Amino acid sequence: LQYGIVLDAGSSHTAMFIYKWPADKENDTGVVSEHSMCDVEGPGISSYSSNPPAAGTSLEHCLNQALREVPKEKHVGTPLYLGATAGMRLLNIADPQVSDAVLRAVAATLKMYPFDFRGAKILSGEEEGVFGWVTANYLLENFIKRGWLGEWIQPQKKTLGAMDFGGASTQITFETRDVIENPRNEVMLKLYGQAYKVYTHSFLCYGRDQVLKRLLSKILQAESYQETVSHPCWPVGYSKSLLLSSIYDSPCTEKERPSLALNTTVTLVGTGNGNLCTLHVSKLFDFTNCSFSRCSFDGVFQPEVSGNFIAFSAFFYTVDFIQTVMGRPVHLPSDLKDAADIICATSWSELLQKAPKLEKRLPDYCAVSIFVYLLTTKGYSFNNHSFPNIAFQKKVGETSIGWALGYMLNFTNMIPAEKPFSHKSMLYNYWVILILLFVVTTLTSLVTAICLLRHSKSSII
Repeated sequence: LQYGIVLDAGSSHTAMFIYKWPADKENDTGVVSEHSMCDVEGPGISSYSSNPPAAGTSLEHCLNQALREVPKEKHVGTPLYLGATAGMRLLNIADPQVSDAVLRAVAATLKMYPFDFRGAKILSGEEEGVFGWVTANYLLENFIKRGWLGEWIQPQKKTLGAMDFGGASTQITFETRDVIENPRNEVMLKLYGQAYKVYTHSFLCYGRDQVLKRLLSKILQAESYQETVSHPCWPVGYSKSLLLSSIYDSPCTEKERPSLALNTTVTLVGTGNGNLCTLHVSKLFDFTNCSFSRCSFDGVFQPEVSGNFIAFSAFFYTVDFIQTVMGRPVHLPSDLKDAADIICATSWSELLQKAPKLEKRLPDYCAVSIFVYLLTTKGYSFNNHSFPNIAFQKKVGETSIGWALGYMLNFTNMIPAEKPFSHKSMLYNYWVILILLFVVTTLTSLVTAICLLRHSKSSII
């Protein structure tokens, strides 16, 4: 086996994925699988802006796990990557020197380990979207697959779109035949000899954590920053006091920063009003301005969604909460809207009773469910016909969906641009031998049976 390690340095936390594949089949599809993963304790690396060395130290527990899980003789040949996403993109906007310091600190820690460290970088939103799309379609064998005789088969299946919903950004990526009016949204890929025209866009500040900060800002603004403010998206019976600095510490909210001192405390009291919550959440989008023939929101071009989609990360966790905790099905947009209304109308004590282990995130499921509803329907224009084509999933088989696997496959050149016609699986010869043995055994059995039958007949006579 060969191994590869990718650290997904997200805005809210970092996860390490160890991948494995048979050494003699590194160009085969469907062969790379997730060996294991490790959640780094603490927040994302962008949270260590005031203490960059601590960002590197935070990774040590998971890296030590990798030392144990990857065989020692494989350490030197195991590629190790770190990709940082929207949290670091935001930090880079706020203070490029600090984001560089954090990346340097992280790289210094990674270099201390015996793996083949190949760099720590901040991914663009488009890279994050496209690598997530590659991961999903690779795992589902939509590009190419092995036949039972070891031959390459180009499945006559369409690729599926990918939707990611992280802590600080959200991405939509799908193959399209339509004209992509904005060149920045178009990516041409050549995988296994097949050309793919892919639309992708990443919306910074539209990840779960940043959406909730922006929502708080809108509510405080509407209530003129009073000492005590009603929060229509929080459940009745829940309240919390917050420093303004915890809301306006991000480039996503700084334009709405009030003139009040940031050490001012405000108390928000949940009122569980679904309609009013929807009104506030809808203000996070701009559905009016569009200089193209059609847009999703904020003036961003998007062709019509088509085909099947897979929605992961916080999309999955939100819908999973609705289905498992609230016991509501999600097949149509109206199901999502109805479920959001029910969550918003459920008191804090009832929610706690239903899911005590989710206490930290429970107050925000009303707002996040409404956001997912508005994003998919009013934003991306999924309707009663196309919405049922979205599968909300965390994994394909035993492998997590996200950009990390696609990133490693790309940088280890494990998805060739050309279709490798000549490269046959070593299993092909074994299959031929097994088939010949099967044929010989079957013929031998038939001949033996005929001989025994004739012998028994002659004995009777």
